Amino acid sequence: MGLSFGHIIIVLVIVLVLFGAGKLPAVMGDLGKGLRSFKDGLKGEEEKSKTEILPPSDHKGE
Repeated sequence: MGLSFGHIIIVLVIVLVLFGAGKLPAVMGDLGKGLRSFKDGLKGEEEKSKTEILPPSDHKGE
């Protein structure tokens, strides 16, 4: 069961009714900012885990 074109139209109409045409750009902007910060957070966690897995090497002339 996937989303068809009809389902997407129904969801868009419901969102338009709930938020109104004037507020919709602000809501979508906030949603985009939230998704961007979520992705940045995931990248930060990934980089953090890589540094935790690979400890710094201690070469003292050996």
